[in-house]
Amino acid sequence: MKIVIAGAGAVGTHLATWLSSESHDISLIDHDADRLQNVDQNIDAIAISGEVTDFSILQKAQVADADLFISVTSVEEANILSAIYAKQLGAKKTIARISQMQYLTSDDVLNIRDLGIDELISPESLAAREVRHLLNTNAASESIEFENGKINLLGLDIEEDAAIVGKTMAEIAGLRDVRDYIVVAIRRNNETIIPKGDTVVNANDHLFVITHAEGVEQVLEVTGRRKIKINDIMIIGGSRTGRHLARKLCRNFHVKLIEQNPEKAEEIASEHPEIMVLNFDGTDVEKLEEEGLKNADALVAVTGNSETNVLTCLVAKDRGVKKTIAMVENIEYLSLTQSIGIDSLINKKLAAANFIYRYIRRGDFVTLSTIHGIDSEVIEFNVSTKCQVTEKKIKDLDLPKGSLVGGVIRNNKGLIPTGDFSIQPGDKVVVFAKNECAKKVSRYFR
Repeated sequence: MKIVIAGAGAVGTHLATWLSSESHDISLIDHDADRLQNVDQNIDAIAISGEVTDFSILQKAQVADADLFISVTSVEEANILSAIYAKQLGAKKTIARISQMQYLTSDDVLNIRDLGIDELISPESLAAREVRHLLNTNAASESIEFENGKINLLGLDIEEDAAIVGKTMAEIAGLRDVRDYIVVAIRRNNETIIPKGDTVVNANDHLFVITHAEGVEQVLEVTGRRKIKINDIMIIGGSRTGRHLARKLCRNFHVKLIEQNPEKAEEIASEHPEIMVLNFDGTDVEKLEEEGLKNADALVAVTGNSETNVLTCLVAKDRGVKKTIAMVENIEYLSLTQSIGIDSLINKKLAAANFIYRYIRRGDFVTLSTIHGIDSEVIEFNVSTKCQVTEKKIKDLDLPKGSLVGGVIRNNKGLIPTGDFSIQPGDKVVVFAKNECAKKVSRYFR
């Protein structure tokens, strides 16, 4: 595919790196010469210097021939305008990054698609949504849901006293007459293991498990995890992510939002009277304790500083807070969750990239998510009458090595299939696949 990315900041560069590795034709536009020099040296992409709203620059990038135009600069107005221009010039699909949430909720006033933008994306909104989902499935450090939770992929740490330590996959499967889950991968010492029947679970392994809505409790019981009852939540940082998160969470939980800047704290409090806003430095442990840190069930740190977020979560964990979530800017931090003692780390760039990535791959898939640290993807496919997967039982499909069917949604219900299960037209199938075989898997569902 020919893809033009406007903006060589964190999101744009990450997307360009990711997509160029899959042999897409990438052009990257930015006005910052230093950023573009980094692109030339490290990414297989054409770097074009100039403003993303300049017609001549868009023409130089051959936007008219683009299959996809993605505008992810830090300037919302430039993203919207450049996407409109790109569509008018002939780009097939356009995506614009925005920060103002009203663009996502005001279709009755302004339908942005009428102007030529196919999709709006807010990394802050996506990060807040990820936090909410992690709070709902709070025993897991990672959680991806399909079809509103009918099928879930959970990432779970296995502690030394877990009953499954030392047992093989076959032995674990035999613990229940009916098994409502499937272990699709193990992360062990930064290595990804696709488990077989004789694979043994070790202490400190990180298991990735696919289950349906009713099977979550069984997964937690087998892995020795406990779901936490959450009532009181502290949010550190009045960033856009923090504000959006507080607005959503205060409907169901008791929420305190802590913002260091007095002007920003006053602004948030006046605009959102339903949120309890406190003005002090979120790294001030004494003040946190005065405001009930020890009684908090969860703490979410979403300031603009990754180190502050991590340290605040570590302090909270030390004071007995049951669930801690930190937002980090560096994607490489995400694999450190287990070793540093924080329950979950989130990254806006990865959330945005996962959202955008579904426009890149061809095939009849509904959603696609990558799992950082295990070079793998989880893909949800729609099954049509033409798909070859409907001709045989799963065990006879001869799927590529490194892939497996983890869940099926049929008649609005999540199912965990065995090898004798037969996929039918109309099903939605959740497939786990290592990166090197993901494209081959897609061919089975065309």
